Amino acid sequence: MKALSAIDVQPELPERLSALLEIAYNLRWSWHPEAIQLLRRLDPDLWEATGHNPVLVLGTIQQDRLEQIAADEGLLAQLDRIAGGLREYRKQTTWFDKTHGQADRPRVAYFSAEFGLTESLPIYSGGLGVLAGDHMKAASELGIPLVGVGLLYQKGYFQQYLNADGWQQETYPDNDFYNLPLRPLIGHDGRPLRVTMDFPGRTVLAQVWDAQVGRVRLFMMDTNVPENAADDRAITAELYGGDSERRIQQEIVLGMGGVRVLIALGWRHIVCHLNEGHSAFSALERIRIFRRDEGMTFDQALELVRKSTVFTTHTPVPAGIDEFPEPLVRKYFTDFAAGVGVEWPAFMSFGRLRPDDHDSPFNMFALAVNLSYRANGVSRLHGQVSRRMWQGGWPELPVDEIPIGAVTNGIHTRSWISLEMSELYDRYLGPAWVSQPADQTIWKNVDRIPDEELWRTHERRRERLVAFARRRLVRQLERRGALDHEIQAAHEALQPGALTIGFARRFATYKRATLLFRDRERIKRLLSATDRPIQIIIAGKAHPRDLQGKELIKEIVHFSRQADIRRHVVFLEDYDVALARNLVQGVDVWLNTPRRPLEACGTSGMKVVFNGGLNASILDGWWDEAYTRDCGWAIGSGEMYADSALQDEVEANALYHLLEEEIIPLFYERGLDGLPRPWIARIKNSMRELCPRFNANRMVREYTETFYLPAISECDTLAADREALDAYCRWKDNIRQNWDRVTIVRVESPDHERTTVGKPITVSATVALGALSPEDVQVQLYIGLLDTQGEIRDAAAIPLTECQPSGEGRWNFSGHTTCARSGRHGYSVRVLPSHPRMTHPFEMRLIRWPAIQRIRPD
Repeated sequence: MKALSAIDVQPELPERLSALLEIAYNLRWSWHPEAIQLLRRLDPDLWEATGHNPVLVLGTIQQDRLEQIAADEGLLAQLDRIAGGLREYRKQTTWFDKTHGQADRPRVAYFSAEFGLTESLPIYSGGLGVLAGDHMKAASELGIPLVGVGLLYQKGYFQQYLNADGWQQETYPDNDFYNLPLRPLIGHDGRPLRVTMDFPGRTVLAQVWDAQVGRVRLFMMDTNVPENAADDRAITAELYGGDSERRIQQEIVLGMGGVRVLIALGWRHIVCHLNEGHSAFSALERIRIFRRDEGMTFDQALELVRKSTVFTTHTPVPAGIDEFPEPLVRKYFTDFAAGVGVEWPAFMSFGRLRPDDHDSPFNMFALAVNLSYRANGVSRLHGQVSRRMWQGGWPELPVDEIPIGAVTNGIHTRSWISLEMSELYDRYLGPAWVSQPADQTIWKNVDRIPDEELWRTHERRRERLVAFARRRLVRQLERRGALDHEIQAAHEALQPGALTIGFARRFATYKRATLLFRDRERIKRLLSATDRPIQIIIAGKAHPRDLQGKELIKEIVHFSRQADIRRHVVFLEDYDVALARNLVQGVDVWLNTPRRPLEACGTSGMKVVFNGGLNASILDGWWDEAYTRDCGWAIGSGEMYADSALQDEVEANALYHLLEEEIIPLFYERGLDGLPRPWIARIKNSMRELCPRFNANRMVREYTETFYLPAISECDTLAADREALDAYCRWKDNIRQNWDRVTIVRVESPDHERTTVGKPITVSATVALGALSPEDVQVQLYIGLLDTQGEIRDAAAIPLTECQPSGEGRWNFSGHTTCARSGRHGYSVRVLPSHPRMTHPFEMRLIRWPAIQRIRPD
């Protein structure tokens, strides 16, 4: 029966408890330990039953319990303290205020298809979303004038359970938005804000929701409103669900709808950070807005959008990028292209790395990188992989110079650290570790922590993890209808004092979840040892359509059910933020076994470091730049094999060898006091070296200072000075029209082929510029060591700054350099466009190399 109408029913609390709503609706509670204690204290059973959802707790708690709470002076004192702390937190002067001045409005919009803020807001699937959530929290801590933009999914990502045979099954429970820690966003007219998107033959409406994340806000769009047709109401039903048409619809709502939310709130000139390419349509919508509302030409609007867009890619393989066939793009964007005044081939070129590649589909990475001024990967190695992966877009550029940089991910410390470890840091590092986690001097104080205290704290967390795992295992067996003896065995699974290894992640095949079980007899010997036992806790989901991933889960579950194994290996269902938090806070070793270089970053191992765990990982993602011998273990030496089966065999043996010869002996090497002091020393080394580097505060500060602030400055300047914007666009157009006439006529080099280290080398080049002037270009000497294939490696680009006219539109550029080391060097000369407003020299993707590499003087 359809409802005639609807009524939004809010929790009714006694006046003395009204501050509970203020706390519940600000997600700062999710990383504030005392706030979590208070909310759990209201009704511990209800707190667990609601999935740690304070709004639902307050909406369903019994009235007599509320009356008890209102009469509990101790609880009221705690409530007043936390509510007062939240208000003070929102008014405090922040790092951004002190360093860059107070902003009167949001200056950055952070777009992401998913946000993993807390388990009670299930609109995330994995690492991308958790990273986005940590980005928002760190922005709040630092006071960055930032808002988040995303989608609010009716079903979110699936919940996982296993059938009797260990095969993954999925359920999609509905999210009840009115019982989540968010509210409808109220527009300037005092009414709930809605935005519209133009779809083929119809208009799609989206309700906008507002979640407060400390000092910053997250806006999410939901198309499940009565005015939409049934199929359109389902656009935001599932995260990453449906076919290509559903994906393009979701990404239109996210990107274009998200911009319309910002415009409705009055924030037109704002820097947009695209967290992966899903939201790249936002750049197209901003071009349309600038054309329509500010009367800009297409080129002006395009330039302003580029100068104020930042793009972060998370994908290490081309197959992970969304692509759409041209007919589908035509269906949704023909009218848009005509409306902004761009021919269809030119429009399609925005979604192609090479504009002349007319047969390729519309690629969202290409769209994002073509319409942004900065692009970056999420670890140093991932930046290198991305440059190689997308070098086809810059065919004349050496791969190391392709303009895709790297900002290595970090984690929001307070969201992942255990209360016990947090209190330990408070005692010995001081409170500044919370507000300044990137300060290396603070983390040097880990040496002040007594070994006994650090180890006992970690042991308590391992004991809690074992208890948690047992409870969760029992519940999933009962739900499955397991036999009594299986349930009884689950009560006794794992040992509180045994070396505990954790492995939890998405079950994509490249992550090789079964690498540890490749040699069954060898791992069985390690698991069943009575003097030095080990145990393994595993969790993770496979994509619903990933049958290979599901087979891996089934294989592990079958192995764990063997009578001699079941107490040593457990698979915990439905991996989410809550399960991840318990794992990273209690394991001794975090295992990561991706096939290099397919792990873009990986942040779960970072969370372990802050909690006193150690990492054993393939040298991939963040571990490639984090690993040192005294901080954890590397599986292999970073080799890459053409034969994946051989690679699995070699690295499985390397892992077994590490366990047998180093990890297990070191863990069980105890002194007379029962402490594994060499192990504890490694924990302290890991904390001291890695904690200040791999945290979200460092990451967000890096984005702010390297990307956001320059983009804000350039956006403000160009938006305010239309003449400057127009002049820059005319300059670019002039460069494009005349670039074909730019040639390197002659390169004059030393008439000898030998020199000595440090001796000056003079090189000059005669360049024909046609209608361009020397001020329009930069001529560079490109010099470096020669490899065995005659290619220049580790090159330096040295401007040839001395310029003299050479007649007939030609100019002679010259300069000097020296070689800092011996060996065979090679060099060339190149010409690039040059303008003070260019973000980097390769912004226009124009470069001219000589047809002949070397010409001796006459």
